[in-house]
Amino acid sequence: MAGKEKGGPEQEASPFDESNVLLEFHRVGNAVKVSAVDPQTLVEASIVGDPAMGESALAHAAIRKLRYVLERRARKRDAAPDAPAPRRGTLV
Repeated sequence: MAGKEKGGPEQEASPFDESNVLLEFHRVGNAVKVSAVDPQTLVEASIVGDPAMGESALAHAAIRKLRYVLERRARKRDAAPDAPAPRRGTLV
């Protein structure tokens, strides 16, 4: 998805081909677990949602999360190797 999104800044092209993402829908009680897998990197992202949302909305949310996970991994990989990892809390 390249170009401008509604009300957002310009974004670069997706790091993966969304048409090749593998989706799995699994009903768990009154919810649906949707797993999205990038076949090139074998990275998986899962969400749990309301079945009333519809298959396409759940699939879209799972693909968005997969894109986020892949971009986060790329940022970590590209970070300076000697930069300290961010810490939580106060070091005493």
